Amino acid sequence: MRLVVLGGSAACPNPGQGCSGYLLLEDNTAMLLDCGPGTLPELLQHISMDALDAVIITHLHQDHVLDLVPLRYGLKYAPGLKRRRLSVWLPPGGRRYLDELARVVSLGSERSDDFFTETFEIQEYDPERPLQVRSWRILFHPTRHWVPCWALRVEGMQSTIAYLADTGWDNSLIQFAQDVDLLIVEATLPPDIENGAREGHLDAEEAGRIAALAGTRQLLLTHYWATPEVPTEVMRATRHFGGRVYLARPGLTIDLDERRDQP
Repeated sequence: MRLVVLGGSAACPNPGQGCSGYLLLEDNTAMLLDCGPGTLPELLQHISMDALDAVIITHLHQDHVLDLVPLRYGLKYAPGLKRRRLSVWLPPGGRRYLDELARVVSLGSERSDDFFTETFEIQEYDPERPLQVRSWRILFHPTRHWVPCWALRVEGMQSTIAYLADTGWDNSLIQFAQDVDLLIVEATLPPDIENGAREGHLDAEEAGRIAALAGTRQLLLTHYWATPEVPTEVMRATRHFGGRVYLARPGLTIDLDERRDQP
């Protein structure tokens, strides 16, 4: 299994980097985890839009979902693509969200009632039940965020990743991410922010603590702001975690099966 970072910015794109989006590749299957604004151009550096097999959205904040709009336009109108409906898995309530979004972005030039459904096969996942997408088994766990949000545990043929999406500190996520080969954790907050403002997000040091407690092999820090402190984010995480630490950047590719064979 390979993971390609498409974007790792926080609530708006950083210079040269879109918001949340991660491409998973395994056994001729391609799945997108979140589809935030600015991720589609990086996706097209790696695969064609019509090579995607599925998209899974963790929650409905704009920085995780809005590039579904240009993805829809590309799949419908871009020349030379296979015309087939793409499986898009949304959290509970996602259908209504896309219905409302369609009414806004269609602007009367296209029918809003099938704006997304003619291009996407839209389904809402049940967070209480595992989801099977080709060779991947996907488990869900609620996170501590401002809106309903679900962490993902993706179990492949040889490797497993956990993506904690947007969350504040939650001990139950440590067990959910236990022993994964790669843990994707946000590093949104500066370390000196007051406790009252920490709800719903983490800092890099907390991400390192979670990775250490979960026993993961590798940590990918993501969902960060472009500030002068960014180069120290990895250092903060390594105070607690002794494994490999990456900072999300567009095009970063991690071959999980290859690294699993290494000591």
